[in-house]
Amino acid sequence: MSSSTTPQTTARPRTLLIIGGAEDKIGRSVVLKRFVRLAGGRQSRIVLVPTASSFVDEVVEAYTSVFTRLRAGSDLEVVHAASRAAAHDPQLVERLDHATGVFITGGSQLKLSQYLVGTPVGDAIHAAYQRGAVIAGTSAGASVMSRFMISLGEEGLTPRQRSSQLTAGLGLLENVIVDQHFDQRGRYGRLLSLVANSPNLLGMGIDENTATEIRDEHVLTIIGAGSVFILDARSAVTDAPDARRGAPLLVSGAVVHSLPTGASFDLREVRLTGFVERHPDLEVAVGSGRDRGPDGPTPDPSAPDPSLSDRPPPASPTAARPTEPVPAPPTQLAPGGLRGR
Repeated sequence: MSSSTTPQTTARPRTLLIIGGAEDKIGRSVVLKRFVRLAGGRQSRIVLVPTASSFVDEVVEAYTSVFTRLRAGSDLEVVHAASRAAAHDPQLVERLDHATGVFITGGSQLKLSQYLVGTPVGDAIHAAYQRGAVIAGTSAGASVMSRFMISLGEEGLTPRQRSSQLTAGLGLLENVIVDQHFDQRGRYGRLLSLVANSPNLLGMGIDENTATEIRDEHVLTIIGAGSVFILDARSAVTDAPDARRGAPLLVSGAVVHSLPTGASFDLREVRLTGFVERHPDLEVAVGSGRDRGPDGPTPDPSAPDPSLSDRPPPASPTAARPTEPVPAPPTQLAPGGLRGR
């Protein structure tokens, strides 16, 4: 009696890397290094999508330089749809069809909504994601990952009625609203106001130089210098149906999860699943004397904020690279032993 076996193939997990903007490009580049690794390292075929930017050539040059330094594959391609009509170009779609990693840069969320969503280029990004290519986005490119994205909104800590505008996104991540530059630009209020009005949606606020890696749309891990905030208003009490435009909102009973590097979280069950303490307060760095985070230098708050524009800062050939910090040994904590973070 003969037997035969059928080869089994394991589908690659669908992976998103959603970045809060202003990621390190000249130092350790922890977040971008993770993207290159997920895309295949030296065998990667990365496609850069600079459509949101007003400085396309400069953005392409900056990311080409950093991906080359991080030893990505040599055949980096650019897909720039400068209009909705251009997003129907079969050549642009073909480039995405062969990608192992797609990186959507920052700029204007409205450009992404106008030029990519519902077009052949947008559909090709979806297809790349479904076959296992990693899809990454920073700043505006982070917001467009979700089905509904924030395209306009006021900043500040107090949630106010109708202080933000939602626009259609690519829909790679369902039931979540993504916001970026979260701590640095004080966007807690606008995200909380949106989930108060739509409590079936979770809010996800991502700090600069920080990313959340999401597998199969629910398994979430954090990397980078800051934190990711999950806002859950499913059981909150709010006066959103009655509040006048611009009025401070009543939001009572919302749950906030603050997730730094080392945290893992389940978006479907909306709960912490694990945490590895990195002890950033014990890391040692010798250099300029400026405060440093675990993934590089903390910008001088008195200096101009380069993230206010999507123009990449010029690289200085003489700029000193940050000294590598020496981390303390990590301590594994079980989720059951945590009261909150």
